[in-house]
Amino acid sequence: MSEDWQYQVRIYLTDDFAATARCDPSDPSLAPLPAILAEHDAALKCQYDAFAGYVAEAERNGVDRYPLYEWTKATIENPAKEAKYTKSFTLYVGGDEVYDRTKADALEAALQPLIGGDIVSRMTKHDTNPANNPQPPEARN
Repeated sequence: MSEDWQYQVRIYLTDDFAATARCDPSDPSLAPLPAILAEHDAALKCQYDAFAGYVAEAERNGVDRYPLYEWTKATIENPAKEAKYTKSFTLYVGGDEVYDRTKADALEAALQPLIGGDIVSRMTKHDTNPANNPQPPEARN
Protein backbone atom coordinates (compact mmCIF):
# COMPACT_ATOMS: atom_id res chain seq x y z
CA MET A 1 0.00 0.00 0.00
CA SER A 2 2.87 2.42 0.77
CA GLU A 3 3.83 2.44 -2.92
CA ASP A 4 0.64 4.42 -3.53
CA TRP A 5 1.80 7.39 -1.49
CA GLN A 6 3.42 10.43 -3.00
CA TYR A 7 6.28 12.26 -1.30
CA GLN A 8 7.61 15.74 -0.75
CA VAL A 9 11.05 16.87 0.37
CA ARG A 10 11.45 20.06 2.37
CA ILE A 11 14.63 21.84 3.32
CA TYR A 12 15.17 24.40 6.02
CA LEU A 13 17.70 27.08 5.25
CA THR A 14 19.88 28.97 7.69
CA ASP A 15 19.07 32.57 8.55
CA ASP A 16 21.94 33.79 6.38
CA PHE A 17 20.61 32.15 3.20
CA ALA A 18 16.82 31.94 3.51
CA ALA A 19 16.20 35.52 2.33
CA THR A 20 18.53 35.04 -0.63
CA ALA A 21 16.76 31.84 -1.66
CA ARG A 22 13.37 33.56 -1.48
CA CYS A 23 14.55 36.36 -3.79
CA ASP A 24 16.87 34.48 -6.14
CA PRO A 25 17.11 30.70 -5.69
CA SER A 26 19.81 30.51 -8.36
CA ASP A 27 22.09 33.00 -6.57
CA PRO A 28 25.71 31.74 -6.70
CA SER A 29 26.04 32.19 -2.94
CA LEU A 30 23.70 29.21 -2.53
CA ALA A 31 26.05 26.87 -4.41
CA PRO A 32 25.95 23.89 -4.67
CA LEU A 33 22.19 23.89 -3.92
CA PRO A 34 20.98 25.28 -7.30
CA ALA A 35 23.06 22.70 -9.21
CA ILE A 36 21.61 19.80 -7.21
CA LEU A 37 18.08 21.10 -7.72
CA ALA A 38 18.67 21.48 -11.47
CA GLU A 39 19.92 17.88 -11.70
CA HIS A 40 16.60 16.71 -10.24
CA ASP A 41 14.34 19.17 -12.09
CA ALA A 42 13.51 20.59 -8.67
CA ALA A 43 12.62 24.09 -7.56
CA LEU A 44 12.35 25.80 -4.18
CA LYS A 45 9.10 27.30 -2.91
CA CYS A 46 9.20 29.14 0.39
CA GLN A 47 6.38 27.85 2.60
CA TYR A 48 5.63 31.33 3.93
CA ASP A 49 5.27 32.67 0.39
CA ALA A 50 3.03 29.74 -0.53
CA PHE A 51 0.84 30.46 2.51
CA ALA A 52 0.66 34.16 1.63
CA GLY A 53 -0.28 33.24 -1.93
CA TYR A 54 -3.08 30.98 -0.67
CA VAL A 55 -4.45 33.78 1.51
CA ALA A 56 -4.32 36.28 -1.34
CA GLU A 57 -6.06 33.83 -3.70
CA ALA A 58 -8.76 33.11 -1.10
CA GLU A 59 -9.36 36.81 -0.56
CA ARG A 60 -9.70 37.34 -4.33
CA ASN A 61 -12.03 34.39 -4.88
CA GLY A 62 -14.04 34.21 -1.65
CA VAL A 63 -12.64 32.81 1.57
CA ASP A 64 -15.64 30.52 2.08
CA ARG A 65 -14.23 28.27 -0.67
CA TYR A 66 -10.86 27.88 1.10
CA PRO A 67 -11.12 25.66 4.19
CA LEU A 68 -7.60 26.50 5.42
CA TYR A 69 -7.98 30.26 5.02
CA GLU A 70 -8.35 31.18 8.71
CA TRP A 71 -5.51 28.91 9.85
CA THR A 72 -3.24 30.09 7.04
CA LYS A 73 -3.98 33.79 7.59
CA ALA A 74 -3.34 33.43 11.34
CA THR A 75 -0.08 31.66 10.53
CA ILE A 76 1.30 34.39 8.25
CA GLU A 77 0.25 37.09 10.72
CA ASN A 78 2.11 35.44 13.62
CA PRO A 79 5.70 36.77 13.79
CA ALA A 80 7.08 33.56 15.33
CA LYS A 81 5.52 31.43 12.60
CA GLU A 82 6.64 33.88 9.94
CA ALA A 83 10.21 33.48 11.17
CA LYS A 84 9.82 29.69 11.00
CA TYR A 85 8.15 29.43 7.60
CA THR A 86 10.38 31.93 5.79
CA LYS A 87 13.21 29.41 6.31
CA SER A 88 11.19 26.38 5.20
CA PHE A 89 11.18 25.47 1.50
CA THR A 90 9.11 22.86 -0.27
CA LEU A 91 10.92 21.22 -3.17
CA TYR A 92 8.80 20.82 -6.29
CA VAL A 93 10.00 18.20 -8.78
CA GLY A 94 8.99 18.61 -12.40
CA GLY A 95 6.57 21.28 -11.23
CA ASP A 96 4.82 18.85 -8.89
CA GLU A 97 4.33 19.47 -5.17
CA VAL A 98 4.30 15.72 -4.46
CA TYR A 99 6.03 13.02 -6.47
CA ASP A 100 6.91 9.35 -6.44
CA ARG A 101 9.23 7.88 -3.85
CA THR A 102 12.04 7.25 -6.34
CA LYS A 103 12.31 10.96 -7.12
CA ALA A 104 12.03 11.94 -3.45
CA ASP A 105 14.69 9.45 -2.39
CA ALA A 106 17.10 10.55 -5.14
CA LEU A 107 16.65 14.22 -4.25
CA GLU A 108 17.04 13.48 -0.54
CA ALA A 109 20.27 11.53 -1.17
CA ALA A 110 21.72 14.30 -3.34
CA LEU A 111 20.96 16.96 -0.73
CA GLN A 112 22.19 14.93 2.25
CA PRO A 113 25.79 16.27 2.12
CA LEU A 114 24.46 19.85 2.55
CA ILE A 115 22.56 19.13 5.75
CA GLY A 116 24.00 20.89 8.77
CA GLY A 117 26.19 23.12 6.63
CA ASP A 118 26.20 26.85 6.08
CA ILE A 119 23.12 26.85 3.82
CA VAL A 120 20.81 23.94 4.74
CA SER A 121 20.15 23.35 8.42
CA ARG A 122 17.90 20.30 8.03
CA MET A 123 15.72 18.30 5.67
CA THR A 124 12.48 16.36 6.01
CA LYS A 125 10.56 14.00 3.75
CA HIS A 126 6.78 13.78 3.98
CA ASP A 127 4.30 11.38 2.44
CA THR A 128 0.64 11.76 1.52
CA ASN A 129 -0.53 9.02 3.88
CA PRO A 130 -3.35 10.70 5.86
CA ALA A 131 -2.29 8.75 8.97
CA ASN A 132 1.01 10.67 8.96
CA ASN A 133 -0.43 14.13 8.32
CA PRO A 134 -2.79 16.46 10.11
CA GLN A 135 -6.09 16.70 8.28
CA PRO A 136 -7.58 20.03 7.21
CA PRO A 137 -10.31 21.42 9.43
CA GLU A 138 -13.87 20.65 8.43
CA ALA A 139 -15.52 23.32 6.33
CA ARG A 140 -17.93 25.45 8.30
CA ASN A 141 -21.44 25.93 7.04
